[in-house]
Amino acid sequence: MRPLDGVRVLDLTRLLPGPFGSLVLRDLGAQVDKIEDAGAGDYLRYMQPQKAGTSVAFAALNRGKRSAVVDLKNAEGRAAFERLVGHYDVLFEQFRPGVLDRLGLGHDTLRAKFPSLIICALPGYGQNGPLRARAGHDLNYLARAGILGLQGPTDGPPQVPGTQLADISGGLWSALAIVAALRRRDQTGQGAVLDISMTDGVVGFASIGMTAALAGSPPTRGDDVLTGGLAPYQTYFAKDGAPMTLASLEPKFWLAFAAATGLDPDPTALLPGEHQLALRERIAGVFATRTRSEWEAFAAEHDCCVEPVLKPEEVKGDAQLAARDVFFEQERAGETLTLFRTPVSDREEQPPPAPDKGADTRQVFLDAGFSSDEIDALLDSGALKDS
Repeated sequence: MRPLDGVRVLDLTRLLPGPFGSLVLRDLGAQVDKIEDAGAGDYLRYMQPQKAGTSVAFAALNRGKRSAVVDLKNAEGRAAFERLVGHYDVLFEQFRPGVLDRLGLGHDTLRAKFPSLIICALPGYGQNGPLRARAGHDLNYLARAGILGLQGPTDGPPQVPGTQLADISGGLWSALAIVAALRRRDQTGQGAVLDISMTDGVVGFASIGMTAALAGSPPTRGDDVLTGGLAPYQTYFAKDGAPMTLASLEPKFWLAFAAATGLDPDPTALLPGEHQLALRERIAGVFATRTRSEWEAFAAEHDCCVEPVLKPEEVKGDAQLAARDVFFEQERAGETLTLFRTPVSDREEQPPPAPDKGADTRQVFLDAGFSSDEIDALLDSGALKDS
């Protein structure tokens, strides 16, 4: 038995933020039913690369979920959706504030009708404030949250991050808030409206730099202890051009690395300053004397925080991640997909593939108490669609 077995989540979200959060809930045992619009639906489905007839990103984020199509611009579709909501514990949405109100399905309306319903809203900027109605994406939220203001390089604009931190953190905060709201409902019988902002959610992820700035000591962008200002906490190229990481922040690790490589074990290496540039050049020279495989052998012998930078296509074969059973293979449409597990996944489970758009429309509404005749009528009117 999993912690959220029996919990039903109606998921209006799409792309990355909400689907990541509902994937976590699904891995904890919840039944997650995606509600897609009658047009494109979740347009992550069309993102490249494609395999087995779908986007591989969509396949990864929506495994084990069901899909139903409801036209919320259709009066019958809206009425059917409102009735459907009453069958669920959680409604998860990521529209800008006001969208559901204009459809007559606002938070207050739904909560008045279903007092035990938990509604989690995940817009970019939250339900209030001067930016509440503004469009945005992960890069904008990182910018407004001060995250990009910490990131180098020092001699150019901040580097675009390699992952969507605000989106992912928003999904995770939503999952955590939903679990907490379910616990509170167990105690009180009352639902809640959870206002989660992707911008708010990522602020604390920069705790070190952010707290320094708030205390009146703002770090120099790209040149602080943890953002590129220390040579012992930096990336370098090996002899064969492979990137490597050195993260010898503590004295014992720096002294071990210096002793093993013949560098001067000067303790000021761990203090910011103008001397860091020359030290970085010396360390770069050291890294250029060994290939990646030689550095991997070095790291196995010396405990000083040296690791290779793996390419995304290499991680499946990494011994550590393999030991942790992070990846699994799934058959879909005659092809094999390699997908990731979340840290809360049941390692013994083989989750069903991500659904085709509208593949479960009929079953979702049957489970909610609609009769076959009612569903047929809604399908005929265009209020619902199936695959």
